[in-house]
Amino acid sequence: MAEAADIKGISHSPARRWLRRTASVILGAPLVATLLAGPAAPGAQAGEASKAPAGSSTVDVTLDSLAPSAPVKGDTLTVSGTLTNRSKETVTDARVDLRVGPRLFGRTSIDAAAERTGYVPGSDPAAIGGKYTLKIAKLPSGITQNFTLSVPVGKLGLDDAGVYQFGVSLSGQTPRAPYEQVLGIERTFLPWQENESDARTRITYLWPLIASAHLTAETGSDEQQTPVFADDDLAAELAPGGRLEQMVSLGSQLPVTWVIDPDLLAGVDAMTKSYRIKVGDTTIAGKNQAVAKQWLTKLETAVADDKVVALPFADPDLASLAHRGKNVSGSLSHLQNATEVAGPTVETVLHVKPSTDFAWPVEGAIDPSIVDVATSAGAHNVIARSDSLQETGGLPYTPSAARPIGGGTTAVVADYRLSRAFEGDMSNAGNSTLAVQKFLATTLALNDQDTDAERSIVVAPQRMPTAAQAQSMARALHALDDERWTQPLDLVDAAEAKPDADATTRVPSTSQYPRKLRSQELPTQAFQDIKATQASLDSFRVILTQPERVVTPFGNAINRSMSTSWRGKPLEAQQYRDAVRTYLHGLTNEVQLISKSDVTLSGRSATIPVTVQNKLVQGVDHLVLRLKSDNATRLKLNDGDGVAEKPIRIAGGHSQSVKFDASANANGQVQVRAQLYTEDGTPYGEEMTFTVKVSEVTPTVLLVIAGGLLLLVLAGIRMYTHRKRANADGPSGGDGGEPEQPSDPTPDTGPESGEPSGTGEKVDR
Repeated sequence: MAEAADIKGISHSPARRWLRRTASVILGAPLVATLLAGPAAPGAQAGEASKAPAGSSTVDVTLDSLAPSAPVKGDTLTVSGTLTNRSKETVTDARVDLRVGPRLFGRTSIDAAAERTGYVPGSDPAAIGGKYTLKIAKLPSGITQNFTLSVPVGKLGLDDAGVYQFGVSLSGQTPRAPYEQVLGIERTFLPWQENESDARTRITYLWPLIASAHLTAETGSDEQQTPVFADDDLAAELAPGGRLEQMVSLGSQLPVTWVIDPDLLAGVDAMTKSYRIKVGDTTIAGKNQAVAKQWLTKLETAVADDKVVALPFADPDLASLAHRGKNVSGSLSHLQNATEVAGPTVETVLHVKPSTDFAWPVEGAIDPSIVDVATSAGAHNVIARSDSLQETGGLPYTPSAARPIGGGTTAVVADYRLSRAFEGDMSNAGNSTLAVQKFLATTLALNDQDTDAERSIVVAPQRMPTAAQAQSMARALHALDDERWTQPLDLVDAAEAKPDADATTRVPSTSQYPRKLRSQELPTQAFQDIKATQASLDSFRVILTQPERVVTPFGNAINRSMSTSWRGKPLEAQQYRDAVRTYLHGLTNEVQLISKSDVTLSGRSATIPVTVQNKLVQGVDHLVLRLKSDNATRLKLNDGDGVAEKPIRIAGGHSQSVKFDASANANGQVQVRAQLYTEDGTPYGEEMTFTVKVSEVTPTVLLVIAGGLLLLVLAGIRMYTHRKRANADGPSGGDGGEPEQPSDPTPDTGPESGEPSGTGEKVDR
């Protein structure tokens, strides 16, 4: 394997390569003999361990800075750090020494040196001594003291180009051990390449702009659809000193390939306008528009001349889809949609055309099912990592990143050592310095490997580096600015580079997928929840006059439900999915039937009104209201049987009263059911039931009414006759008196007031 390559030189001449190979054989012989001899006895192992003095961990030596990180001839190396006495005794007659050498060959030897802790005479180099020593008379127990030492590079004894061990030690004595000994040591590496190498390794460094989900599916109930954020944490990341602000500020000065989640851009772009933040059951106005605008402006400037790769929208978890989601129908269609919207989103916000031809599984771990899912949406390049796609051909060097793995797909294999170089707590100055020095040493050792081929190496760091991690990454990349042994290359060119014919192309089986990563995947239930939400959205969208106002925010929220950022956070992921589903359910209930009280029909025919309410901002259409009588013999609807339908179209914020004609054939109660349906016959919302009471007018009652009317007619005739007779007789006695009044007058009451029988009553709530 490439990582096992030892004894490498700087020059690439045939003579030097022959010498290095010969040295490898000679030096390897004792190793073979040792392996054939079998493991040493426990006593022998203990004897070897005893060579490390017990006191070499008495003082904690921290190396906080080393500048320059990759010195050249004429430089002065300045080292600073801290000394902390961890023992219960005072250290006296102490001194701080710098130690350089021996030279390390191969990346395996670098790893081994980095893992050592205590001081071992013979393995650790001798101190430089002289005036480049710092004397400390006394270091009391528990006390921390700073130190700084400077030394001309010419005094370090650096000869051939390569990677050298470099250490800082503290020697002294204690009351229990009153003799000089090394009480603490810190090791790192010093890359030494004075001139430009004959062949330089091309380095592709991915610079990820990815964040966890902050936007919800909710929007304001206004025409502008004001976006609602779950919190205001994104603003803190965008503000000066924040994680994302540092990524943009640092990346703008580096030769990197930007790998961007379009959802992050969509969220920041939403923040540049009016937005709301959830606080409990309510929302408050967001106030960080200026921060969002400033960040987007800086990013647009930074990427103007660089290569940009857009991941599918919301960075879907490809492994979860492959292992848990692909068997739930419709899951892969979300990945297709996330890929389709990625390019337009980046282009709209940043005004650059990104490459959308790359898929990036978590930590570059792949298996056949992940590759199938990754390429199902159209990607032809899968970013893998060398601890997943491992070399099996025994190559003495690290091959180029591009590997054809079949089906027109290229695995772009990132180097796992370099990719993981800046994990951990980089806010600690000592950790950061050690990480930077090891990164530089590893790149130089990689460049020194015995091969004449020109290679391109990809570095894919963690998806969401902290601000401190980003700063450490930037320090390391700036140390390579002079391009003595590396030169930058963008990801697209790295993917198109000529692959090494001897490099492995076998994708590991599904059973080899790391258990730790599998345990963090989204469960199958997550994809079933997403499927249910999508089904509700599909039913809702068909009734809307402006479906894009709902489809876009909910489609994006569904994509976020599959995001890689949920790994290791199952509860938060479930809460997000539940919130999306609950909000959608609330919106669909804004279009509903208004409950009715019981209806009474006082005749054989009547009109039954049913009210449909639309509380949405937009109008609804393509709905049908169906009314059904449970007893069509007793109550018929719309001159038909027991079922009647009418189309529904209601403007936003309005209600519509729909009237159905009903006819009764017998007295009694009838249960009536009202249900909304979409035009394809799918029920919409809850069914509503109410009771219609039929109270038909009987023949006896009609006879009584008829008799009363007859009496009124006869009374009117009699009155008319009396008046006519009186007018014919003329005035009595010529005295001008009043006309004669009837002796038995019948009052003129007129016809009976009220509704004519059979008209019925219009009933509504």
